[in-house]
Amino acid sequence: MSGPAGRAASRIASASRLAAVQALYQIDRDSSSAESALSSALARGAVLDDRGATAEIDPDILSGIVRNVAGDRDGRLDGMIDDALSDGWSVTRLESLMRAILRAGVHELLDNPGVPAKVAISSYVDIAHAFYDRGEPGMVNAVLDRLARLLRPREFASETAAGG
Repeated sequence: MSGPAGRAASRIASASRLAAVQALYQIDRDSSSAESALSSALARGAVLDDRGATAEIDPDILSGIVRNVAGDRDGRLDGMIDDALSDGWSVTRLESLMRAILRAGVHELLDNPGVPAKVAISSYVDIAHAFYDRGEPGMVNAVLDRLARLLRPREFASETAAGG
């Protein structure tokens, strides 16, 4: 889908990912239930700035990310993130917001094959840029790219063959 409709759908998907990260942060920070955080996020949309500006979201995208990440009781996502982090780092050492971004990104790479890996990575790097101005977006990119190449090697096959 291209053109204005495609751009609008892309903006809504990006806003939905941002709202999901905000809800996951709320769950981690406040020990909120997934349903409570999800209900709040659905009511307000994605909060874009400190003045409270919001963006339209897709409830299905938001709900899918929040419920699946919050429901990861066996720690599958955290284990994958731990494996992709630099030596000496673990998910528990990361701050809540960074955990939320990485968990949501890994969930999409694992469980949402309809979203191209590069689109998912770019979306979560953009979210990191919204909150951080140092090296954190680069870390999000590195972790998600490393995992995407393991989880979806076919999407990167042409780069590998070309030496990229």
